[in-house]
Amino acid sequence: MAAEIRTSKFVVVGGGVAGVTCAEQLASQFPSEDIVLLTASPLIKAVSNFKQVSRTLEDFDIEEQPSSVLEAKCPNVRVIHSAVTKLQAQQHMLQTDDGGQICYGKLCICTGGRPKLLTGDSPFVLGIRDTDSAKEFQKCLCKAKRIIVVGNGGIALELVYEVEGCEVIWAVKDKAIGNTFFDAGAAQFLIPSLKSNKPEKTGPFKRTRYTTDETMTSHASADKAAGLAGGSALGPDWHQGMSLRGAQEMARRVHVEYHCEVEKICTREQYQHARQQPSTNGSEQLADAGHWPVYVQLTNGKTYGCDFIVSATGVLPNTEPFLQGNAFAVAEDLGLCVDDHMRTSEPDIYAAGDVCTACWEPSALWQQMRLWTQARQMGWYAAQCMAADVLGESIELAFCFELFTHITKFFNYKVVLLGKFNAQGLGQEHELLVRCSPAQEYVKVVLAGGRMVGAVLIGDTDLEETFENLMLNQMDLTAYKEELLNPNIDIEDYFD
Repeated sequence: MAAEIRTSKFVVVGGGVAGVTCAEQLASQFPSEDIVLLTASPLIKAVSNFKQVSRTLEDFDIEEQPSSVLEAKCPNVRVIHSAVTKLQAQQHMLQTDDGGQICYGKLCICTGGRPKLLTGDSPFVLGIRDTDSAKEFQKCLCKAKRIIVVGNGGIALELVYEVEGCEVIWAVKDKAIGNTFFDAGAAQFLIPSLKSNKPEKTGPFKRTRYTTDETMTSHASADKAAGLAGGSALGPDWHQGMSLRGAQEMARRVHVEYHCEVEKICTREQYQHARQQPSTNGSEQLADAGHWPVYVQLTNGKTYGCDFIVSATGVLPNTEPFLQGNAFAVAEDLGLCVDDHMRTSEPDIYAAGDVCTACWEPSALWQQMRLWTQARQMGWYAAQCMAADVLGESIELAFCFELFTHITKFFNYKVVLLGKFNAQGLGQEHELLVRCSPAQEYVKVVLAGGRMVGAVLIGDTDLEETFENLMLNQMDLTAYKEELLNPNIDIEDYFD
């Protein structure tokens, strides 16, 4: 029986935020065209409760939904549950693992990223990236008395705060926690939250939860086992509605090991054998004498036993299986290079979200970070660029790429990041202004040449829109520096 061949002017691969946003936007631009969305996962990620906080700052939730919800919302979108096994860029054809073939006019690759695991051959190392891996973590955690979390990004920050009933050893390679987002001052502001009880939830979590049938779930699991594109990335509140509790009756207990990485991972048998060797006796600091399934030796000389290890050390762009036989330009971080119209180096192929790397000359106040906010923006803009190309229209780089903005929550604090919030790329040519009220707020402003170029806002500061305007306007603030963070001055009225 011959393989089924489908044809569509627009095909999007990936059911995450970038892919779904791209498909939705294409559907609204071309209501008479069939838009095909290919996804290996039975559930897709959709943006909900969208709020435009300011000109460039967006706040929204990410909700898992069956694809039928998207198809009902956008009747001209057809969702196909299948992984891509091969791309023939010159022939404008995709092959899928169900034996089908899809011919496209324009293609957008939105397959996200996959966890960059410490090691791929240990059953004791878990990566958390999508819903399936989060559920696997939850299942392992309920039987655990101690885990080791390795990494210093968003997933690690959320995990160490949310896990209860289990001791957490947190290994970070930096001198402070949250180095991806914060400086040492902000880290010190947050640290007390790890030692205090979490506030009680004000009410039940009301988000709709969906289940999938076993055949669909096993199909997606098989895709992942084969190294194909699996589920899409977790949203900003992925742990909501999940019980992240270990096997012990205890409050949160987190111990941080700074400035170290994992040197060696070994099983109980390997560890006991190594301990019996004369050359190793006394050469390391055994952090405990318990019997654990796995042991981790850190570069600071300490060794910890634990039930399992969470590898939260970042992601790799999920470019398989698109590279084989094609001539994509690939960036140093292994993402597909895209220009300022989200085009890859292959004709009629675009990319958006974690799978791509922005290879245009960026604005002085923008940088790429693989976050859900940028995934949504890139997916929306890629659709605009695809539409403009088909219609023969010109299009300028979207305004959201003028200023980096991100809003999230860490340790139960609202966190807003603006511009060069960590003085990225500024060298020594900058100065910092800081205001801190313990347990309430932390405000940091980055100035260069007397102009505001970045800010970190932790807590309910209500300064984000004013600071955004000051960055976009590039007003010389030299004469106002001493008053910028004066809590007794209403800065919003001051610069209105």
